[in-house]
Amino acid sequence: MRCSGYMMAGVTRLALLLAVLVSVVAALHAVAQPTTSVYLEDLTWTEVREATGAGKTTVIVPIGGTEQSGPHMALGKHNVRVKALAGKIAAALGNALVAPVLAYVPEGKSSPPTQHMRFPGTITIPDDTFDQTLQSVARGFRLHGFKDVVFIGDHGGYQKAMGRAADALNREWASTSVRAHAIGEYYRAATKDFPKLLREKGFKESEIGTHAGVADTSLMLAIDPSLVRVDRLHSAGNSKVDGVAGDPRRSSAELGKLGVDLIVKRTVEAIQRATTRR
Repeated sequence: MRCSGYMMAGVTRLALLLAVLVSVVAALHAVAQPTTSVYLEDLTWTEVREATGAGKTTVIVPIGGTEQSGPHMALGKHNVRVKALAGKIAAALGNALVAPVLAYVPEGKSSPPTQHMRFPGTITIPDDTFDQTLQSVARGFRLHGFKDVVFIGDHGGYQKAMGRAADALNREWASTSVRAHAIGEYYRAATKDFPKLLREKGFKESEIGTHAGVADTSLMLAIDPSLVRVDRLHSAGNSKVDGVAGDPRRSSAELGKLGVDLIVKRTVEAIQRATTRR
């Protein structure tokens, strides 16, 4: 019996030793695996250098904004959405990385409050600060080996500013091969093409809306449903009071997936056209 006890103890120790070895090997294997993330903030500086050296010389600068989207959608809607979509776009391109989201954008004046600044939680910055930020960010990417700096924006208020920044940079870089691009197709796909698709499926303009309606809310349900308070979905009342322009009650993740695919497809095509060297 004593011999049997010793044998059992030995087997137990061996099993524990094997378990430890398996864990160590698994951990080392995980450490050894190169990261596949397209997000710049997930990478080390040496990994970024290696990525650009291997041909990933397009960088997508996703621009969001922190603003009200009605009682049913979180303030970070634009930031979460543009990051997720930028990641899908970069993966489809195959030669791109994604910069951290620019979450501070012009949203109106503070005194007196205008536009979305009338609602608590919205954050704004001056137009010239925004313009200079875009240009400064792009110059840094040029310094670090990127050849194409791509601006995509999830909000309508700064689309022209993106174009101004790209134009100014391209004048500055005229004697080089580096270019900046303001890709308006991203926003047009979200606000024109996706609503058109919804109309074809029988949704009314009053449902689709222009802010926090079916189109807007469905995209968020597809990307991150935790940011949507489904118990607070209701038709638009007074947009000046509740911040909703549309009727989000028939929103769904299934509809949002259609929008996501459409935005990614249109944007990938636009970036490929813009970055093809002629």
